[in-house]
Amino acid sequence: MSAGATIRAVGRRGPTVADVVRSMLGDDLPVAMEAYDGSRLGPDDARTRIVVRSPDALRRIVAAPGEIGLARAYVAGDIDLEGDVFDVLALRDRMPSPKLSPAEWAKAARLVAAAGLKRLSPPPEEARPHGRLHSRGRDSEAVTHHYDVSNRFYRMVLGPSMTYSCAVFRDGGATLEEAQATKHELICCKLGLQPGMRLLDVGCGWGSLALHAARHHGVTALGVTLSRPQAQLATQRAAEEGLAGRVEFRVQDYRDVADGPFDAISSVGMFEHVGLARSAEYFGHLRERLRPGGRLLNHAITRPPSKSTRLPGNSFAGRYVFPDGELLEVGATVSAMQGQGWEARHVESLREHYARTLRRWVANLEEHWDEAVAEVGAGRARVWRLYMAGSAIGFEAGRTSVHQVLAVHPAAGGGSGMPLRPDWEPAPLVVDLREGVSPGAVPAPAHR
Repeated sequence: MSAGATIRAVGRRGPTVADVVRSMLGDDLPVAMEAYDGSRLGPDDARTRIVVRSPDALRRIVAAPGEIGLARAYVAGDIDLEGDVFDVLALRDRMPSPKLSPAEWAKAARLVAAAGLKRLSPPPEEARPHGRLHSRGRDSEAVTHHYDVSNRFYRMVLGPSMTYSCAVFRDGGATLEEAQATKHELICCKLGLQPGMRLLDVGCGWGSLALHAARHHGVTALGVTLSRPQAQLATQRAAEEGLAGRVEFRVQDYRDVADGPFDAISSVGMFEHVGLARSAEYFGHLRERLRPGGRLLNHAITRPPSKSTRLPGNSFAGRYVFPDGELLEVGATVSAMQGQGWEARHVESLREHYARTLRRWVANLEEHWDEAVAEVGAGRARVWRLYMAGSAIGFEAGRTSVHQVLAVHPAAGGGSGMPLRPDWEPAPLVVDLREGVSPGAVPAPAHR
């Protein structure tokens, strides 16, 4: 049979699973689809296959005819993806809306009715936080859902750096570890860290940034997180690296940090959990903990202006990955900062870098797939595979971005302590335009 051929289950009456998929995505699929009813769609030699293993897949889609129904079916194993997950996610272009049309829903409903009605509970990996939004208790519950998966699992995905945020690639040949070290160094230099300074790292993860700052810039650091497994591993790493006396990690809400003043504050991958309504409180609290003239680096995922900053409750990311997560437009972040007395000094997008980072994480997960499943279960591993791959495409397409915003707490009289030009990158090249001198590149003067 030629590539692109379609097989319909023989001897069946009424619609097949292939009929439903065809009505949604068309005939000429670049991937193959095989279903429990024997129907098939797509090329015989496709490198990637969608396998519909059970009528439960359609039951979930009919009960929640949108992104969440498809996600539940995949996380539960009713639908499987064999091959390249990016091939499957590319089908989004054929189906701009994840919601079924009335005709598509009707076909799926007929198949469900033929297989017998059955109420299905959501997969256990689905989160439903309780309590008031962004209260201490609910924030802790959301963080626990996302981060308290398994330190061993995260090491498989993130690699030895244990850094769960966008890396910075100087060139295409950089390894993930090199790119994460570059990101840590970039943040330290933007903050102007010097020996003897005190750094507060809010949402410190497994401690990689604080450890880098202590090791390479001679600071003392306090890292706070709501995840006990993160704090435990970070403390262990500090001891193993001989930095226990210079770096401390606590399980503590940022609102309860009473230490100070600090000379610099880093917030990396934390602001997404704060929310628009509490952004002023967040930046106000951090400003109170920083000495005049100190700097804050806020590194957070952003997205274009939207009616709502919250991840929809019926979205895959909102239910399975970042419960209560909010993504602000970068201008709103800057406004929230400056409304609390900060002066924004530098804004940088790292969008393409995050897409590259996420693709590396997907590769790591797939390389360790059997170990990951043994560690956290197939459902959780599927959540992360789908989330990271889908996020990579989102960053590549510009639907989401990530920005570093550097701000300063002005000293009396408006002193900022900032260099005349950014000094955190290698000296740029400038053109010598003096009369009688041939244009050429010469090193710019340093501002350190």
